[in-house]
Amino acid sequence: MMKKSLLSVLVAGLFAVPALAFEPFVVKDIRVEGIQRTEAGTVFSYLPVKVGDTLDDEKAAQSIKALFATGFFKDVRVEVDRDVMVIVVQERPAIAKVDFVGMKEFEKDVIVKALKETGIAEGRIFDRALLEKAEQELKRQYLTRGKYGVNITTTVTPLERNRVGVNFNVEEGAAAKIKQINIVGAKAYKEKELLSQLELTTPGWLTWYTKNDQYSRQKLSADLEKLKSFYMNQGYLEFAVESTQVSISSDKQDVYITVNVTEGERYQVSSVKLAGDFTISEPELRKLVQVKAGDVFSRERLNDSTKAISERLGKEGYAFANVNAAPEIDKEKRKVAFTIFVDPGKRVYVRRINVTGNTKTRDEVIRRELRQMEGGWYDADRVAASKLRLDKVGYFTEVAVETPAVPGTADQLDVNLKVTEKPTGNLMLGVGTSSTDKVILSGSIAQNNFMGSGNNVAIQVNSAKSYRTYSFSYTNPYFTTDGISQGFDVYHRTVNTSSTTLAYYTSASTGGGIRFGFPIGEKESLSFGAGLDSTDITTYDDSPQYYKDFVNQYGNKNLTIPISANWVSDGKDSYFFPTRGTFQKAGIEVAIPGGDLTYYRASYQLQQYFPLNSKFTLMLNGEVGYADGYSGDGLPFYKNFYAGGVTSVRGYKASSLGPITNSDGTDYRIGGNRRVIANAELLWGIPGMEKSFRMGWFFDAGQVYGQGEKMDLGELRYSTGLSAAWISPVGPLKFSYGMPLNKQDTDKTESFQFQLGTTF
Repeated sequence: MMKKSLLSVLVAGLFAVPALAFEPFVVKDIRVEGIQRTEAGTVFSYLPVKVGDTLDDEKAAQSIKALFATGFFKDVRVEVDRDVMVIVVQERPAIAKVDFVGMKEFEKDVIVKALKETGIAEGRIFDRALLEKAEQELKRQYLTRGKYGVNITTTVTPLERNRVGVNFNVEEGAAAKIKQINIVGAKAYKEKELLSQLELTTPGWLTWYTKNDQYSRQKLSADLEKLKSFYMNQGYLEFAVESTQVSISSDKQDVYITVNVTEGERYQVSSVKLAGDFTISEPELRKLVQVKAGDVFSRERLNDSTKAISERLGKEGYAFANVNAAPEIDKEKRKVAFTIFVDPGKRVYVRRINVTGNTKTRDEVIRRELRQMEGGWYDADRVAASKLRLDKVGYFTEVAVETPAVPGTADQLDVNLKVTEKPTGNLMLGVGTSSTDKVILSGSIAQNNFMGSGNNVAIQVNSAKSYRTYSFSYTNPYFTTDGISQGFDVYHRTVNTSSTTLAYYTSASTGGGIRFGFPIGEKESLSFGAGLDSTDITTYDDSPQYYKDFVNQYGNKNLTIPISANWVSDGKDSYFFPTRGTFQKAGIEVAIPGGDLTYYRASYQLQQYFPLNSKFTLMLNGEVGYADGYSGDGLPFYKNFYAGGVTSVRGYKASSLGPITNSDGTDYRIGGNRRVIANAELLWGIPGMEKSFRMGWFFDAGQVYGQGEKMDLGELRYSTGLSAAWISPVGPLKFSYGMPLNKQDTDKTESFQFQLGTTF
């Protein structure tokens, strides 16, 4: 059977008008030849010719154009075999795999996603032009990290079934470092002071972590804005950055940055006026204006003023208020007057609150935390408080809030809450360790959001040698619709101090209790509890006489009826790793008459977080405790306070500070009825792990005082060192390396301390 070739068309000739090469005929069949991966049906779907159509040279050319336009083929021919239209194609190869060799700077997934946007990805049709574009994109990614000497070699390997493998061989080289930054044109301030405003810097002792000695166009743009803000806040209204020059050394290792600025004159504020429709009294709005006549102009204070007015209007439901400051500049006198125009717009109410993303948590569990109500006037503070409360329940990794206007209305908006749930259950069976107990065989089942109800159920088994616990607890945070919580606990605990720094005794306690919590404010709550505890004490020949005397006087088995009251004020912005806010807690436990012992223990804690910048947070913490017996009873020695260890004064052994008793020439710690703890810690996160890992540099102080001892602050013990906290897949981990600063001969120290698999 003979074939007659009609057209063989190259890409460059697609738009030429072909000469008539045959008599038109009716197509009785269409056959495709040369395909390996592409289905024949795919080819038919792109053809403008169907069986039964009349084929001529124009429709043949259209067919070739259509198939070339798909990008699947690098050559297309149309042939005729009698009344059969034959499509002969040569496919472009497909990309079977994309590999990287020598790439350490980036995660593979990040680069694969970036290259996919250029057209290079597994399953895509291979195009060498797109490959060159992908190389440039990969180089661009490295340039953003300061790797100007990167060398990328691409290899394309043919594979079976007309496929190819694409391999990027990367020689990353060292990142170029900023050698010098010059600011030209500055007269009012020294260059050193101006450079301190910038994030980019020359290499220093912390730049290995911050990477701020590596040039980035985005960082430079942000720094220029910071420089402008610095001048504008000091009154230089006409400050401008004239130009910037960035040059790289010939070996591509050093970067030089030059910034040319014009300072202009310094301006004072001559007057500040309010104009427009206030809706709120003008005197009240004036209190929010931070810029006063006679002040040196500050853009920051002016922006804070307009923002404060907008937020104040937002509290009254004016969600779309427009507040702008218009300047009137007097260049001769170097004065500037401002008129703040206030346009509150219409008062807005919330039409609907929409919650999405909660596949497990019940809708009511989320809505009961909201402070903004449907149908009520919009209140920006209430919306912010709602988000914060949802962040702190611990059920979600992220809570996003949007307040879009309702289309077609001027006085309505919706509040859209999108939550991302996280696993709230924890099943742990395994081995934990701590520097105190060495090996802890433990298991626990806990569910903070049981069946999506928001209730907490926990079963814990802890078999540490010195401290064993078997407990069950249940908490319903909304026992009533008003937010009163209710819970109960049952437990059995044993203590064996033989492997600790404490004087030797053993105890076994069995008990339980019920508790109720009452919200008394947005961030404050009161809780009350009552329980029953039976404790069995065993002393030994080498136990301190203090312990033996207590057992002789009160017996080795005591039943107590403890009642407790606690006040908590939690203003932190996060439960696990806060960066700002204040936390306070005051509590008292009293063993009331009716039991064998009567005593009380009171404590107070104040904790404050200060954000120093976007990376560092300063934490200050103070704790005091006091305990004693009453009604003629003494304080049980096992209710004493202790200090030392990873949770109080690091660098000293756990529970090692305070009063000492000597038995057979050995010093033992017995605790005391008063405790003082103070901590200061500079905290910072690890990039990419801010929600699970944080480090710190700490300074600790603390001491425990026994009954009858003078509370001498000169006896405080001090330490400093580094710490880290990690919410790891196997449980919480906390460790520190501490160095005692005023160790005494009787002190027991321990530089490296840690906890794994136990609560901290």
